[in-house]
Order: sequence, then structure tokens, then C-alpha cells
Amino acid sequence: MSFRPLFEEDPIVAMVSSLGEFRIFRSFPDKKEKNGHTRSMKVLVTIASKHGATEEVGKVIAEELENAGLEVDMEKPEEVYSLDGYGAVVIGSAVYLTKWMDNARDFCRRFASELRRTPLWAFSVGLSGVPQDKVQDPSRVGPVLLNIEPKEYITFPGRLDPTELSLRERTVARLGGAVEGDFRDYQLVRDWAKKIVKEIKP
Repeated sequence: MSFRPLFEEDPIVAMVSSLGEFRIFRSFPDKKEKNGHTRSMKVLVTIASKHGATEEVGKVIAEELENAGLEVDMEKPEEVYSLDGYGAVVIGSAVYLTKWMDNARDFCRRFASELRRTPLWAFSVGLSGVPQDKVQDPSRVGPVLLNIEPKEYITFPGRLDPTELSLRERTVARLGGAVEGDFRDYQLVRDWAKKIVKEIKP
């Protein structure tokens, strides 16, 4: 079977079989950059961070995805208005009072149907259980994630700097037994991001 373009600039292709049959169909090839390389998948990394610690974790994830050749947009959840054009999504949130931040939960509500159809990874950053034990998954985060069905969910240990907290936050942290310090494990974060890359680019 042979193929001949009808028009050089048009994605219409004529298909002529050995039996002389003639059919026309429209083909849309992968978009290519000016250098001729196929454009990579576009990934949204959206992070809800109150004091910057979770945002920094998100930047490490975005950096690993970009290093693997993926196109990455990093946006705050409340500044995302459409998921059109994204082949995958990574969402992360700081955890306060056992819950994801409001803007992360609102993002999941607004895009629930799209997120269930899109490859999705989710993570939390918190201090529950640190450093006495490994970081724990706050119970109230679960219902949000059940609605969006991520391919994988992980909780990373976070950072506690009392100088960044309000009086109420310091009181809650003290009552909850949170320990001052930066417990973020960036190698763990990078390894998780590389797992995402392997699933996106097998």
C-alpha cells in the first residue's frame, strides 16, 4: 500500500491500494518544534503552599520532569483555569490541621471529572509523626484523593519554622507535638519524580 500527499502543506493524504482503490483521510501528525523534534508531553505541577516549604518540594519535582525532557507548567491551584493541553498532572499540598489547603481541595473539586481521566500523581507535605516515626498520612486528606483517583499518592516530611507561623499555628503545632526543623528529604522527592517519568515515558 502506498501513500501520496494531495497537498504538501495540508495533512490530507491519499491512500492508493494495489487494487486501485482510492480513499482520502485526514492525518494529524505529532506537533513538531522548529528543530524538527516531536514536542514532549505537557505536565501541570500545581502546588498549594502556605510558607514555601511545599512549593520548594514541587519545584524539585518539576525540575526532575523537565530534566527528563517533559514540558512543565508550575502553577498555584487557584490560578489554573483549564486542564486542556496537559497530558498529566501532579498536585501537592501542605497539610494544616490534618487537611489539605483550601485551594488544593477546591482545585480537586473544580476539575474532578477531568482529573479522573488524566494521569495524576498527588503528594502531601506535613510533620505528623516526624521525627519519632515516618511521616503519617493525615486522615482527612483521604476523601479528597478518593474523588480524583491518583495513580500514586505519597506524604513527604516537611519543615517547621516557628518564626513563619501565626500564634494559632504555633499553638496547634505545639499541641500536636510537631518538632521544629527541616525534615524534607529531597532525594526521596527526586526518586518519586523519576518514578513518574518512567510511567509517562516508558
